[in-house]
Amino acid sequence: MKKLLLFGIIGASLLVVATIIYFSVPAIRNVLPGSNLSTTLGTTLSGTSSGTNGGTSGTTSGGTSGTSSGTTSGTTPSGNSGGTSSTSSGTTQSTPSSTPPVVPVGSAGPAIVNLGTASNFAILSKTGISTTGTTSIVGNIGVSPAAASYITGFNLIADSSNTYSTSSLVTGKIYAADYSVPTPTTMTTAIGDMGTAYADAAGRTNPTATELYAGDLSGKTIAPGLYEWGTQVLINNGVTLDCQGNSNAVFIFQIAQNLNVGNGAIVTLTGGCQAKNIFWQVAGQATLGTTSNFKGNILSQTLIEMNTGAILNGRALAQTAVTLQSNAVTISN
Repeated sequence: MKKLLLFGIIGASLLVVATIIYFSVPAIRNVLPGSNLSTTLGTTLSGTSSGTNGGTSGTTSGGTSGTSSGTTSGTTPSGNSGGTSSTSSGTTQSTPSSTPPVVPVGSAGPAIVNLGTASNFAILSKTGISTTGTTSIVGNIGVSPAAASYITGFNLIADSSNTYSTSSLVTGKIYAADYSVPTPTTMTTAIGDMGTAYADAAGRTNPTATELYAGDLSGKTIAPGLYEWGTQVLINNGVTLDCQGNSNAVFIFQIAQNLNVGNGAIVTLTGGCQAKNIFWQVAGQATLGTTSNFKGNILSQTLIEMNTGAILNGRALAQTAVTLQSNAVTISN
């Protein structure tokens, strides 16, 4: 009986000691049955892992933010943000860039897109070019494989050679696939070069930034580079393109959906930028709002629509049609 009492006292004492140790030493508590090992790892290891892999400035804050997820993120340069953007499944989520990337002053950006013989046209289309109102175009325009009948609103005047036409609205020549030789071959080549240029612009890799400003460039200033969006791009009240003193600097904008330029919006060029070195590759439709002022070469896979009074300094190169309403288009060379 005394032995049983003694063993009971010893057992109770050991239980008290074990309980004190359990609640005093987290490392022991977390490896005992019933403990949440993933929570422990998220708390004790994420500070190091998230700070190291999340970026150069990952510190204790990286560990704090990573507590709830227990994962490592390398999407941002700080440990804190890395922990925050982690998910409970251990995967990394990319988010649109809300700040422009750091581009060295004087950077030339990507290599220029070679337009080939498509560069000889201010407006080039596969299916048609139409205008209403008083439009003014400086540069050649042309369609192919569409015939001249798909160029409407220009009151075409055929040249005696029937290789081109003229119009009071166009300072340049007008070409179509059904004109006399060598125009059909010339137009086939130009349309082919337009397609090659589009594929080149769309296929560029290693972008300077992806999803910059979530596709809304309104009021922003952007340095030369290659920019990619999986969404539409909006320019509601203008955007500034700054070449930072390099007149040969190049911009390529890869847009997976539509390009929408708001009424009165202005694309402002500064720092020596030239419209001929700016390329807007648009997989959807490009729409220039009323009285907007746009710069650059539009390479559109579908329609290019210019609303009343819109101005374009560059080129409208469409794989379907181009529609105009009292617009001014000047080719950039």
